[in-house]
Amino acid sequence: MTTRDCEGLTTREINLLVRELVAAGETEVCLRNPGARHNLLVGLFANVRLTLEGSAGYFCAGMIDGPTVTIDGNVGWSVAENMMSGQVKVKGHAGSSTGATIRGGTLIVHGSAGARTGIAMKGGTIVVGGDTGYMTGFMMQRGTMIICGDAGEALGDSLYLGQIFVGGTIAELGNDAVIEPLTDEDHTFLVDTLARAEIANGYDFKRVVSGRRLWNFSKKEMGLWIQAL
Repeated sequence: MTTRDCEGLTTREINLLVRELVAAGETEVCLRNPGARHNLLVGLFANVRLTLEGSAGYFCAGMIDGPTVTIDGNVGWSVAENMMSGQVKVKGHAGSSTGATIRGGTLIVHGSAGARTGIAMKGGTIVVGGDTGYMTGFMMQRGTMIICGDAGEALGDSLYLGQIFVGGTIAELGNDAVIEPLTDEDHTFLVDTLARAEIANGYDFKRVVSGRRLWNFSKKEMGLWIQAL
């Protein structure tokens, strides 16, 4: 593993350093003292393992396709935004819009995440070991989310496809979100996924999916649409 100290470096200098190391053939890079800088490790497409020893700001590891990123601290909003593939693991807490619009890969937050976690999610898997804020899964189109703790208001609002597992309490279901029984396949998936995420199991999960009432506009349900909008 190649280790670099980022003390005193700008965001641009850190990102350029990482790209230079990857171009030189490095496959494991550890960055110390990231200083909670914003926009770190964005737009990386290499099969490389990256570790941040410390916290990061907003949009960390956004738009990546392939890397495995470990953040040994907390992150700001929109971590792993628009991720295509790879894995991002946050050992602390994450801000709002965690995993916004991700299309693939796995995002793991060992702590809690803020509002709008998984907003407009289009694929992949998001695992949160703690709680999530309001409007988690808003306009989620595909993929799977596992919330081990509690979920805030408007969970799964306007959910289209995909599924959300919640191990704690749900403050309020969003428009067109419903709870369905878990299948044997669901139980197996939860056990395997949490084991890989290094998060202890033992939760009484509920499965939230789309009620499909908003899939097609109907004048007969105008009130439902007005409420959703």
